[in-house]
Amino acid sequence: MFFRIFGWSLAVTLVSLVVAFFYGGWNAFVLCLILGVLEVSLSFDNAVVNAKILERMSPFWQRIFLTVGIAIAVFGMRLVFPLLIVGITANLNPVEAIQLAMEKGDPHEPGTYGYLLNEAHPQIAAFGGMFLLMLFLDFIFEDREITWLSWLEKPLATIGKLDQLSVVVGGIALVLAAELLAEDPAIVMVSGVLGMITYIAVNGLGSLFNVPDAADDEAPAEAEAVADRAVAEKSGRSGPTELAKATGKAGFFLFLYLEVLDASFSFDGVIGAFAITPDPIIIALGLGFIGAMFVRSITVFLVRKGTLSEYVYLEHGAHWAIGALAAILLVSIGFHVDEIITGLVGVAFIGAAFVNSVVRNRRERAASGDSTEDEREPQLTPAP
Repeated sequence: MFFRIFGWSLAVTLVSLVVAFFYGGWNAFVLCLILGVLEVSLSFDNAVVNAKILERMSPFWQRIFLTVGIAIAVFGMRLVFPLLIVGITANLNPVEAIQLAMEKGDPHEPGTYGYLLNEAHPQIAAFGGMFLLMLFLDFIFEDREITWLSWLEKPLATIGKLDQLSVVVGGIALVLAAELLAEDPAIVMVSGVLGMITYIAVNGLGSLFNVPDAADDEAPAEAEAVADRAVAEKSGRSGPTELAKATGKAGFFLFLYLEVLDASFSFDGVIGAFAITPDPIIIALGLGFIGAMFVRSITVFLVRKGTLSEYVYLEHGAHWAIGALAAILLVSIGFHVDEIITGLVGVAFIGAAFVNSVVRNRRERAASGDSTEDEREPQLTPAP
């Protein structure tokens, strides 16, 4: 299974490194590899959230995400998006933006491609930060049967019953970031509001069209649960069956949601990459072909193995990492935050959630074994 899922990613990585070597020698080779590792470390929480959503999609839309989606991730977000941002902020046409990018000027020198992209960072951070913050707030304000940081998540779920609380909290955070951190509060406010609107629109459309068929409505919940367990046992994995997977318009809007989510996660990586190299070709090879491909493969691996069902706190850890990333993006409007810190925060949350999941599973197995022994003891005692 490992090579079937990661085979294409490994092949693309090898080709990308070879291309980087012939393009710029060993220096380009090393930079390309560093950028690939950076993207994977920054986006592991993205893969966990993607996997949770991908489980709900039909095989057709899963394939679309892994084919068309990867093209959008590689060429759209890692190559075209920076060119678009620079073109808009510097009033350049596409040809001039490409020419400026290929000059590979020092990002600290005014007028260069990297400098102009860095100047647009407040708008980018406000949009991406608010999108991710809304995602995080909707998660922690929802009442859940399983909680990870129960001492915090349960009270938050209780106050989360207030209508539109996530919008209120997100709006307050945006106003504070714009007024206290931004040199131009107006443009940060506009970008942040657009991020909130994008999240509400895409998430709302996905929920609107994610309506089960009448036949599914009539089926008893118990029968569906039995079917889920039966398929899980046969396939050796846990997760939703085809009955629970979105098709048609629901699948399309989930796909759209995933693409916007991936874009929001990629903002910090794209901006941070220019601190490593100003060469857009190396950035596209490292972040796009290597990093984005491996994030897709990790997503598929989590789905195929049913990892999120086995390690139940991973989803919680990923969302707390998303909340931390959203906060970092908003703070970065006024202060530079090192990419290493961003990556380590995400890894720390995911790692802690994984460890806690393992401990929880061991305790449940131990408790199940003890109860079994207790039930059998009376049968072993001879009657008086």
